[in-house]
Amino acid sequence: MNNERIILGIDPGTNIMGYGLILQQNKSISLITMGVLKLSKYENQAIKLKKIFERTTSLIEEFHPDEMAIEAPFFGKNVQSMLKLGRAQGVGIAAALSREVPIQEYAPRKIKQSITGNGAASKEQVFAMLQTILKIKETPEYLDASDAVAVALCHYFQSEITIPKNVSKVKQNSGKASSWKNYITENPSRIVK
Repeated sequence: MNNERIILGIDPGTNIMGYGLILQQNKSISLITMGVLKLSKYENQAIKLKKIFERTTSLIEEFHPDEMAIEAPFFGKNVQSMLKLGRAQGVGIAAALSREVPIQEYAPRKIKQSITGNGAASKEQVFAMLQTILKIKETPEYLDASDAVAVALCHYFQSEITIPKNVSKVKQNSGKASSWKNYITENPSRIVK
């Protein structure tokens, strides 16, 4: 794994698209920027999709991310909303592909679980954890921006998960507490501080 990489997170939407970029330097992570693209002023769906493509492309050209993570559409009862959200996600993916940026998609529950430990966490709970992890001082006007940072951070956490070198030693211990204690002792670099 590279010692430094930039991850672009996208929270797709047809009214507001959130974006966030984080920088990984060795085992340290920091926020580069976050924001939103407001789309509600456009009535035409095709124009909204064009704006999503253009903004995603401009973020890639400005920050040169090594990878992009995007939130997958959730399954809801409103088929039209799901279709629009899926198109917004597809356009974001197409923008990254057009610039040869690798993409990974994550379900909303997976993102929340990764950040807060609770797959049903609220946007506010996710942001509170991001404030702690990334030392964010200002609350964004729209939590769609922090949701996008959460997508990027989820990707960072998922790509950092590896099988411990001493799996056999962990399995040999019968007590769960002692096996975690051994794991932490034998793998101090795996613990995020």
